[in-house]
Amino acid sequence: MTTASSSPSGSGFDLQALPDRVLTFLTVRHLSTLTTLNTDGSPHVVPVGFTFDSTTGTARVITSGGSVKARNAARPGARAALCQVDGGRWLTLSGPVQVLTDAEAVAHAERMYAARYRTPKVNPARVVLLMDVQKLMGRVPVLPA
Repeated sequence: MTTASSSPSGSGFDLQALPDRVLTFLTVRHLSTLTTLNTDGSPHVVPVGFTFDSTTGTARVITSGGSVKARNAARPGARAALCQVDGGRWLTLSGPVQVLTDAEAVAHAERMYAARYRTPKVNPARVVLLMDVQKLMGRVPVLPA
């Protein structure tokens, strides 16, 4: 995991010391977008739910193995970005991404997804897109009490 420096504008966060308000924003139910690159270099942007593990600095997306996002993430050197927006609050996580297919990794990701969103429907073709978050930027101001 790479550390992004904090900036006075609040655009970058230190991945080793994320503020509570950022961690909370990453656990509350919000939909996001996942951007991967197609073979022609054009962006493929789709709505997703994702989970973030602050202890490992990783983000997970569950999807079908035959999806475009999974095929894009399976290419060598693949990178991706996740963006979560709620009004004026937003976060973008980015880094290299890979596809995990083993049953234990899929079950773990499903449990994490269920804790943040809901229990996912059964999908025997499910895989996990695992992002090593190298940069996390955004704007998550302290909300008034």
